[in-house]
Amino acid sequence: MSQNKTRASEADVLACVDALDDPVQREDSRNLIERMQRFSGQPPVLWGDRIIGFGRYRYRYSSGREGEWPRIGFAPRKGQLVLYLMDGFEDQADLLDRLGKVRTGKSCLYIKRLEQIDLEVLDAMNERSLDVMQSRYPE
Repeated sequence: MSQNKTRASEADVLACVDALDDPVQREDSRNLIERMQRFSGQPPVLWGDRIIGFGRYRYRYSSGREGEWPRIGFAPRKGQLVLYLMDGFEDQADLLDRLGKVRTGKSCLYIKRLEQIDLEVLDAMNERSLDVMQSRYPE
């Protein structure tokens, strides 16, 4: 069975953030690290070359494929931050409506700048996502 290409590493998370070209994105990334670490109670871990994750869970699909992934995390990408809320957004419509200027994917939240969103709402979304993931995948 093949392994995921994106795995947790021992790489320096802050060095990854410091290497970002955009100074606002560097500051936003530091802000997210502090917030996500506080909510998760877990240190930041670099997954692959750019995903900063907090906590982890093991999953197994009905096909037999299994792997490990962060419970919450984000990746600074060109021109945006991609937040990974693994429970998705189906049960978070109330919060999404109040969050601000964002786009969503299945489990991804795309934000250009943290100044464009309500950080208290984002905190609530992270906390809710962690609670859901804990109930689905107890540690």
